[in-house]
Amino acid sequence: MAKSSHASPETGGRRQRPSDSLTCVPTPSLDALPIRRLTLRDLTACADLSEDRGWPREEHKWSFLLTAGTGYGIDAPDGGLLSACAVTMYGRQERPDLGAIGMVLVAERYARRGVGRRLMRHVVSVTGTTPLTLHATPNGRPLYEELGFKVTGRAQMLRGHFAPAGPGAETMTGAETTSGARAAAGVTTRAATAEDLAGILRLDEEVFGADRTHIITRLPAFADQLRVAEEDGRITGYAAAWPNMDTHVVGPLIAHDTATATALIASLAAHTDRPLRTDIDVRHEELLAWAQQRGLEPVAFNAVMTYGITELPGDWRRRFAPVTVAAG
Repeated sequence: MAKSSHASPETGGRRQRPSDSLTCVPTPSLDALPIRRLTLRDLTACADLSEDRGWPREEHKWSFLLTAGTGYGIDAPDGGLLSACAVTMYGRQERPDLGAIGMVLVAERYARRGVGRRLMRHVVSVTGTTPLTLHATPNGRPLYEELGFKVTGRAQMLRGHFAPAGPGAETMTGAETTSGARAAAGVTTRAATAEDLAGILRLDEEVFGADRTHIITRLPAFADQLRVAEEDGRITGYAAAWPNMDTHVVGPLIAHDTATATALIASLAAHTDRPLRTDIDVRHEELLAWAQQRGLEPVAFNAVMTYGITELPGDWRRRFAPVTVAAG
């Protein structure tokens, strides 16, 4: 019997036609994928990446970080972002004093393949001699230590509905007490106005240790509340509450002392029905105890890490909480 004209040993008795074959496109090496700058056009992709890793989408925060700072990302061969992070620089543009790294994410399907390490090495390289800082989760800390970051502090995340008077706390007119210590006596707080901006900027640079004008001037649009504490007409502290999913995040929180910090948090809480969330330097033990008495429960600890410096600039005694852990 004559053989079929389509016979072929490679196809089990039938010659493979061009239409039968699958086009095989080689998958590029992850190391060969370019790292590029992200823009607001990538906002949805950044939110998708957050969601991919089980984080909230946080479009509002991503928009703030991509506007006030610089995003870096790698496009995935199968669509979307393979990895991303945000870097916020502080100080003079030509010679920054500090860079804060945050939102370091790698898509789940590409995890544990060296992508995060490559992205972080790129950030360290492009920032040159600028000192860096970041807040690390327990999972991320080993990578950052491998890259030369050192743990120089800790922050505790708190979350919950604020109770004006916590268990065992005596409520007084114009003052509050906790564990026998005065917490907010005589502190006047009010909504910030445009005329307060210059005073806020002066105080912030003095306490933070670097110029954050590009961050502070965006707070009125980014936050739902911006309030100041004052004494004899002088601003002694300020705080913002910005929307993040179903919460209001308290940050930044800059204050002359613990009493001023508690007064600012209480004043922000009085103007929202949402749960509050904040990240407080663990050295502020009195504020942490007060916040927990007011219903804010501990959620997690993050390691504050630095690269190129042994400690953060500024005055930690008056720096209680960051704008966001993603921006320092």
